Amino acid sequence: MATVIGDLLPLAVVVAISPIPVAAIILMLLTPRAGAASGGFLLGWVAGIVVGTVVFTVIASTAGLSDSRGQSTTGSWIRVVLGVALLLLARRQWRGRPRGDEPAHLPKWMAAIDKITFGKAIGLGFVLSINPKNFVMLIAAGTTIGGGDLGTGKAIVAVAVFTVIAASSVVIPVVGYALARERMAGPLDRLKSWLESNNATVLTVLLGVIGVVLIGKGVGGL
Repeated sequence: MATVIGDLLPLAVVVAISPIPVAAIILMLLTPRAGAASGGFLLGWVAGIVVGTVVFTVIASTAGLSDSRGQSTTGSWIRVVLGVALLLLARRQWRGRPRGDEPAHLPKWMAAIDKITFGKAIGLGFVLSINPKNFVMLIAAGTTIGGGDLGTGKAIVAVAVFTVIAASSVVIPVVGYALARERMAGPLDRLKSWLESNNATVLTVLLGVIGVVLIGKGVGGL
């Protein structure tokens, strides 16, 4: 159990530091519909993480990605493939980073975020939670949990731990803004700016490290 949780922590951190959902939730918190929009987005974000992780956990469990001696050959190859995918994502992040004083490029839909409704916020949160980078993280998390031979109870705990950490970057601003709206406006805006400027570098390092670790674990199990 402890080994599985340890393997999940860096994957959850990569999901948590995604700049787009953090920027989106901060912008929502600064709109007239802050409560409804941010609540809907948080609901969709958490739901997407839970659904994706559970689906891949079930697939990994039923596919027999572990045996009594440890991970199966199939599970090992999946880890190698995921590791390579993460290295490619790291390369893409690095190549797409802002250069010099170049501003970070944000989606055009953010310009209309002040008009977003509760229902649309749920859908947006769900879609962003399973974007290509997060999708790879959810596959890796589900494979780790499903291949850990934990049993239903411990698997549920592992999914919960992963979800709490992965969703924390959205949960914390929403809760903090609800408790101290006026005091949180400035810090949230500075956090958004910092993530936009530095996220590519941070993600490149994390994705690269996790990719190498997954490849190493996969090769070790072959």
